[in-house]
Amino acid sequence: MTRPLILVLAAIVLLPIAVRPAIATEIWIFAIFGLGLNLLLGYTGLLSFGQSTFFGSAAYVAGWLLKHYGINVFFALGVGLGVGALSALVVGYLCVQRSGLYFIMLTFALNQLFYFVAYQWTSVTGGEDGMPGIPRPAFLGIDFSNPINYYVFVCAIFLLFLLLMKRIVESPLGKILIAIRENEIRAGAVGFHVPRFKLLAFVIGGAFSGVAGVLYAMLFGIVPLESISFVTSGNVVFATLIGGSGSLYGPLIGSVVFIWLSESMSNVWARWPLLLGVAFVIVVLFFRGGVVEAWNRLALKSPKWFPK
Repeated sequence: MTRPLILVLAAIVLLPIAVRPAIATEIWIFAIFGLGLNLLLGYTGLLSFGQSTFFGSAAYVAGWLLKHYGINVFFALGVGLGVGALSALVVGYLCVQRSGLYFIMLTFALNQLFYFVAYQWTSVTGGEDGMPGIPRPAFLGIDFSNPINYYVFVCAIFLLFLLLMKRIVESPLGKILIAIRENEIRAGAVGFHVPRFKLLAFVIGGAFSGVAGVLYAMLFGIVPLESISFVTSGNVVFATLIGGSGSLYGPLIGSVVFIWLSESMSNVWARWPLLLGVAFVIVVLFFRGGVVEAWNRLALKSPKWFPK
């Protein structure tokens, strides 16, 4: 077992002691969300401002089925994965035809399209009031309405998806995506169908986002309209950059920083977003690889105190 994985397991044990179980659970859900974005941003070089499209769409569909048909949690997660992947397939097919600023604006525009559909379709989504009453049905005698039980369940899902993403980025597919990030033209010249691989990364990222959306809906018992807004997309981009895009564990670190500040510091200091702004400026100016890069630099200078 690698040292980073040991630290992740330690964080899983200690986090609900340091913060409320609901916040701890949200951190791991947001980390799954970040893993999906990181495959696009960190490994493929695609900055998407539309990840909440897949997050929110999956939350709405699975939430509706949970609320009205009482499906079990694993079927709900399967629905979320499928809705996230399918919506990403549609959005990604349109977006990968362009690159650079045009790609970014397309992801944003399509996200706004989904947002206003959810806003107007009040009979299903509840509009700006959201979709309340999402249950956490028990499974095999396990009561997921218990915060600790649900925390353990979410942690198990996170570990599964972390290992799956590790397998993906270390596979030939991961190497191809990195090649596209480094030099898209050269990757195409050596025979890789660049748009197809970009679309595949989009679909995988969408599937991860969809699962995170379903877990989020069950955590709070509601699918808020904000779950499909561009603000949520911006939050996950921000968290991933803070933690370190292009690093497997970057989204996890960014999720801890972002959720802890937004949920804990907001009760102490009303202007807590200033802290996030300062952190972002530091990352952009000095540590393009986020907290992971900062740690690695310190490890080179002081290996005794900051081991890799």
